[in-house]
Amino acid sequence: MASPEIEAALHSARALILADLTARDVADAAVVSLVEDAVTHRRWWLEQWPDGTAYVLGLVAQDVQDALLEAYGRWPLCEECAADGDPHALGVEPELGPDPHWVCGKEGRVVAPVGKLS
Repeated sequence: MASPEIEAALHSARALILADLTARDVADAAVVSLVEDAVTHRRWWLEQWPDGTAYVLGLVAQDVQDALLEAYGRWPLCEECAADGDPHALGVEPELGPDPHWVCGKEGRVVAPVGKLS
């Protein structure tokens, strides 16, 4: 069984990713299952490297983003650029670090912290 710190980090990551999915109206049952798969995978990863709890939110966000790309398409789209006719997905930065944010790679601008998309 994972430590309380690992479980807390995973529960927080799950909640924040679900908040972003809900904000962009894509949190159906199949997508929630993708989140659960990502959390399960990262639980094993954190059991191997417990010091990685500060990084798990960004990693779960990237895992879900990758799974959605394979199953549904790009997510989350940069709404500002999409309105200009240039739809592309936001990226997670830092790729491996604490306090991850959704970033528009085209404009180089931070859109929102992971878990706070509108």
